[in-house]
Amino acid sequence: MVKQSRSRAGKPRYKCRDRECRRSTFIQAYSDRGYLPQVKQQIADLALNGSGIRDTARVLRISPTTVIEALKKIVT
Repeated sequence: MVKQSRSRAGKPRYKCRDRECRRSTFIQAYSDRGYLPQVKQQIADLALNGSGIRDTARVLRISPTTVIEALKKIVT
């Protein structure tokens, strides 16, 4: 892992040198909960159990738009 640059919010952005990494750059501490992999997994789990978009957003305390975008990426 190597420091690469800074995000718009001023947080350091890192680059992974391992070729097997899924992402080339990442931020260690996201300020938005919707970007966390754990939250994306919870979105998928709640969708499989039949929860609606608004219910999922309310439970996870994220935007319904974030839920929709995450579900679109999972389906495609």
